[in-house]
Amino acid sequence: MEPINAALAAIESLKSGEKLVYMQIAKRFGVNRITLARQHQGLTTSCAICYQNQQALHLQQEIELIEYINQVSKQGLPPDRNLVQRLASQLVQNELGYHWIDCFVQRYPGLLKPKLVTTMDHNCHRADSELKYKLYFKLLRNKLDQYQVEPHHGYNMDD
Repeated sequence: MEPINAALAAIESLKSGEKLVYMQIAKRFGVNRITLARQHQGLTTSCAICYQNQQALHLQQEIELIEYINQVSKQGLPPDRNLVQRLASQLVQNELGYHWIDCFVQRYPGLLKPKLVTTMDHNCHRADSELKYKLYFKLLRNKLDQYQVEPHHGYNMDD
């Protein structure tokens, strides 16, 4: 627990008749007396709370964004900076700043690490053409007609 939070907890634990002396409590916990008094009176908040209030996404929205990123990553589509920024902009329904993604990555290090993506086999890539598909299915149709194969006798098979 941070010293300022411990000092605030000590103030809250004082009994109703007990005298509150900010100087003694501040000295005991090693915090600034004025900071302690202002936070106790509600005039200021901690830096962490202040930063949370300035963030574009709330904590719950960031958790949902991270879950979506993890889900997309499991499906083999590693997220990039632009994808994450577009998703976050859609969540807040407002265009986020250029450097928003930098702050997000700093808050969650390791989330957007570059991942190794396996490339398509060269032979598969060369075989991928519209003409070859048309020829294949034309040949298939001819064979089905030649041997009088009914549609309910056909099935699909993977490698």
